[in-house]
Amino acid sequence: MIEQIAIFFSIEMIYLWVNIGVIPFWFILMFFPQSKVCGLFVTSIFPIIILGSVYIYLLYYFISSGYDFSENFNLYLGLYELADLFENEAFLLLFWVHFLAINLFCGAWIVKDSKRFYMSKFLLIFPLIITYFIGPVGVFIYWLIRIFFAKSITLFD
Repeated sequence: MIEQIAIFFSIEMIYLWVNIGVIPFWFILMFFPQSKVCGLFVTSIFPIIILGSVYIYLLYYFISSGYDFSENFNLYLGLYELADLFENEAFLLLFWVHFLAINLFCGAWIVKDSKRFYMSKFLLIFPLIITYFIGPVGVFIYWLIRIFFAKSITLFD
């Protein structure tokens, strides 16, 4: 059965499904942040379980195909070694799933945190869009907006 799954879910197919699969989560975060659907499916552990399962499947797939994960530690040696790693489609896809999961987690955190300060969902759309594309910048923009609602600057919660 795993062989049939492996035939259907090629590397390119997984890439397309993961990219398309996170879009509904982001739409719910942006347009329905106060809804129960958002609470049950997006700001819960549900999307992390899905993306984590994809990540585990990819690890299994690459280990069974003979990928050498010890080369991944070369990314700490310099920028050129990192560029070499991105030429490998296995590393690139693992990185991409990691990137999507972390950015979605940050977007869910923004929505959960904004509920504490009763922020308008319209104020969240811009930081969420930026978080989707370039995670840390979106979180920083949200933090700047949050300062006005919290009426204080906090560096930790």
